[in-house]
Amino acid sequence: MKLKWRLSFLLIISILALLTFWNYQNRVYDWDMPGYMGSMYTSEFPDSPDKVRTLTYEEIKKEAPAAHYTDIIGIKQWDIPRQYFVKNTQSFTEQLPYFQIKVGYILVITLFYKLGFTAPMAVLFTSLISYFFTGLLLFYILKLLFPKNYWLAIALTVAAMVFPPMTYMSRVSTPDMFIFQFMLIFIIGLIKNWDKWAMFVLLFAITFIRPDYITFTLTYIVAVFFFRYFQEKKIDFSYIAQGSVLLIMYLAIIKYYHYPGWKDVFYDTFIDRRPFISNHSIDVSLKQYLSIIYIKIIYFKKVTLSVAIIIGVIFWRSKDAWIRMISVLFLVNVYIKFFFFPQSAALRFFFPFIFPLFVMMIFVLSKKYNDLKLGKIA
Repeated sequence: MKLKWRLSFLLIISILALLTFWNYQNRVYDWDMPGYMGSMYTSEFPDSPDKVRTLTYEEIKKEAPAAHYTDIIGIKQWDIPRQYFVKNTQSFTEQLPYFQIKVGYILVITLFYKLGFTAPMAVLFTSLISYFFTGLLLFYILKLLFPKNYWLAIALTVAAMVFPPMTYMSRVSTPDMFIFQFMLIFIIGLIKNWDKWAMFVLLFAITFIRPDYITFTLTYIVAVFFFRYFQEKKIDFSYIAQGSVLLIMYLAIIKYYHYPGWKDVFYDTFIDRRPFISNHSIDVSLKQYLSIIYIKIIYFKKVTLSVAIIIGVIFWRSKDAWIRMISVLFLVNVYIKFFFFPQSAALRFFFPFIFPLFVMMIFVLSKKYNDLKLGKIA
């Protein structure tokens, strides 16, 4: 059996290498790239914002296909903000806090840049290499769930890795593929019954990479805190300490980088993108918010149906309170993310929560196959 798993591991590495190269050939230079490159260059040249802006777009222009670059700089009549970003240093610099707060991600692309990659490729390579390691992590999870069926593990891994949201995340310059690895490690921690401090280190890393995931990390800590309280009738103050550390780190990051705030993100994304943030004060009314939510949630119906089926299967096949609680945690975070950022057309924003919920369903179904037990986090 060990020999078969070793051979299957070599096979999956070969397949993942081919898929990664395929995604590399279809890589996308999108309009998020200037923000992350500008954040990286700002740390290199903190006193030269003009140089940062100029260098950012010059380096992209050298590598990007013409169609990609014209989309980035916004040549269409309605792409006025992008036209300002490429030409006006103040406009470009004011956008950077939206990207700079993803500190861990910026550090990683900076590392690849220091290792010799061009700046655009440092951003794209982070997604590509994350895709490869995501496949290995997923294969490892499936090996844990189906230790006697390596062909099933291979088939499910390949099917997941060619799923359109997965391939898309690997081709674009966003931290979605990078953070997805850590969500899979989180699943491994649950399956392997890691202790609470190992899980905290992981939660710390997730928040450091993407501070907007503070909603996930804090809801997990709160959920485990109350689960233990009702199970053991005692208060574990270590969870309060963990939550406090994560919250303080989050607040420190957004303050240090002068993050504009949720209303600004919502307004610039769903109402009107401002060329100059400082020159245009905004106010999102409840009516505006609800009207946008109403429209977006209609287009979110496929996700709603999918997660409803998944959670239904989990509750049908498992009566374990811990499994149900963790599953509901992922489900709740899908909708927390949606109500904060209802970009229903972009599944990549919700996929890191939907897919672990799918894995929980596979876990529940696998119990019938090999009677696995998901331990409680100590």
